[in-house]
Order: sequence, then structure tokens, then C-alpha cells
Amino acid sequence: MYFTYIIRCKDNTLYTGYTSDIKRRVEEHKKGINCKYTRARGFEKLEVYFETNTKSKAMKLESYIKKLTKSKKIIIIQNPHCFIKEIDLENDYVVGS
Repeated sequence: MYFTYIIRCKDNTLYTGYTSDIKRRVEEHKKGINCKYTRARGFEKLEVYFETNTKSKAMKLESYIKKLTKSKKIIIIQNPHCFIKEIDLENDYVVGS
């Protein structure tokens, strides 16, 4: 399984990434390792993640989300199921939070 996720940092910025191990990756962000962005800004919480069966799909969703404005990312966090439905990927992703 692969995951695309959005993290809120202590300075209220949002970080989007992908991984094959969401628990390990969140722990790395908490410890400030393997990511300059969250090391500099501090980890606040995992806001939402999307699970899929291929690395390619996880990377494509990450790229799509990274191009969005912060206000649109907040809408995704508030309504992740609607977001997946809106971009017509209901069969490709499972929402978690």
C-alpha cells in the first residue's frame, strides 16, 4: 500500500507527501528526520491521508495536491471523501485520518 498525506506544521503551514509506510513516516516527521520542511517548521498533526495500491497513484495525487492553494488544501482536509469523489478517483483511493 501507498499513502498520500497532508501534515499540519506548528507554524500552521501544510506539507504534502507520499510514503509506503504512513506510521513510520509520521514518526520521522515528528522527530524532524528525513524532511527539511517539517524539521524547520515542526510537526503538529497528520490531517488526512489517502491510501492506494500503487506508488504511481500516490505520487500523482501528491503532485496534484501540492499545486493547490492552502485554502483548497483545507477544504480537502475538511471534506476528504468529497475531494476524492470530485476528482473521480473513488475506486483508486481510501480516505483515512
